[in-house]
Amino acid sequence: MTIRLLYEKYSADMHGVLDCYDRIIISGNVHPLCYAKGMTKYLYINNIRIFDYTAGFAEPLRGAIRANAETIAKENGLEIEFIRKSRSFRKADLIREILETRGHHPGLVHIFSAMERCTAYYPWHDKRTHKTFVKSRQGKCLHYYFYFIDEDLGLCYFRVPTWCPFRLQCYFNGHNWLANQLKQRGVAFQQRDNAFLEIADFDVANQLAAELDIEKLHAKLDHYARQYCPVVADLGLQYSWSIMQAEYATDLVFKDQQALQAFYPYLLETLIQAVKPADIATFLGRKMHGNYQGEMGNRFNVRWLGTRIKHQMGSVSIKMYDKFNIVLRIETTTTDVSFFKQYRQVHHRDGTMTTKWAPMKKTIYSLPALQEVLLAANRRYLKFISDVETPEVGAQQLYQLAETRTENDRRYKGFNLLLEEDSSFFRLLMRGEFFISGFTNKGLRQHLPHKNSGQISRLLKRLRAHGLIKKVGRRYKYYLTEFGRHVVLMALKFRELVIIPELAYGQAQA
Repeated sequence: MTIRLLYEKYSADMHGVLDCYDRIIISGNVHPLCYAKGMTKYLYINNIRIFDYTAGFAEPLRGAIRANAETIAKENGLEIEFIRKSRSFRKADLIREILETRGHHPGLVHIFSAMERCTAYYPWHDKRTHKTFVKSRQGKCLHYYFYFIDEDLGLCYFRVPTWCPFRLQCYFNGHNWLANQLKQRGVAFQQRDNAFLEIADFDVANQLAAELDIEKLHAKLDHYARQYCPVVADLGLQYSWSIMQAEYATDLVFKDQQALQAFYPYLLETLIQAVKPADIATFLGRKMHGNYQGEMGNRFNVRWLGTRIKHQMGSVSIKMYDKFNIVLRIETTTTDVSFFKQYRQVHHRDGTMTTKWAPMKKTIYSLPALQEVLLAANRRYLKFISDVETPEVGAQQLYQLAETRTENDRRYKGFNLLLEEDSSFFRLLMRGEFFISGFTNKGLRQHLPHKNSGQISRLLKRLRAHGLIKKVGRRYKYYLTEFGRHVVLMALKFRELVIIPELAYGQAQA
């Protein structure tokens, strides 16, 4: 049985589905200045005394960056606005007010400045080794925020520190970039904030969203780095750009709020109770190991944009919320792309090179590969919620699960949802590692020590007779079928979220 996804069930009530990058933050680092040993080497090569680093090297560069910012502000008829309490000040709100008056044409919008934390170096002489070098520490310096509208990327900002090593930060939104691409293609759309409420051709929009030009993005980043932090180019150095944070969204765009809100509250209530840590790992394409020490769990909150549920595993989270009560958004966010693996070339220290699965590189050139894994995470989550979004219990499927089946003149009894043995076995089959990589007789025995190989084999045959699992050709490995996954999930939900709570409530009332 094939699961009908949400957008298939509610196709008559929807405009379409859009997969697109949302928030992207890129970090720019100058090699070799971005680490202490590299800075030390640079100073020696350029005949700069280590103890002259502050007065003879860093401070003149700071003055040049400040003078450049003031010149840019004067040329654009702006005043640099200093923020005294940056944590309580929402720059985006003020930018939104400015844009309402200014308009959305390309160019500089505003400049903020604020004292914020940064990496800094200080001279050090080691009396034991008699070596002189710079050491790294955390400090504070003046930062500039240049907000501007790019003709392709839309609204962006560049965060520029005034102190070496000048680590930049750039933000843009994939939905704004896509809006400009749609304008260039003459495709009509209606946009509100960072969401599309309607697009004339969703197929074209999805095709464009998948074609982000990284070479062009790289050229733009280099251009704005030279414009807002020119001292790096003056030193004969250049930036390398890496992914600091990326969000990828799958939007189910409904025609009206009533269609979405008819089932969304029930869906949310079910997910709060139904999603387990192993499920989160499965959404993200990972196995759940018993020695996992990172942060993991679910979080629910209500915002002005809509009601949100968030599932987190370490540096990656997957969220679902009803944006403006009309767009159902599934969004996977990562602050460390190396969480995911990529089949790529790996260079070894001995000079050899192999192609294998390895942690994804943080360079911006990983954005296309990252898009694939984040989209896959969104799709796995979409399939999961498509199983539980509707209040119907699925009586026909449960009946098929419970009845006795006959195959080759042999009877295979059904599964009783009220028996702990059957329900615990269903929970075992839904473990993340089994869902991703399948399971074997041997693998199941590790979790069922009270059963021998023959008993497990008969149990597997019973599952196959009911159509819940399928065997991989020429291998002793099994997977849940689509029908099996759907039935098992619904069966556990019915038992744990309906029967047991109702019996407990009835006992309390007796």
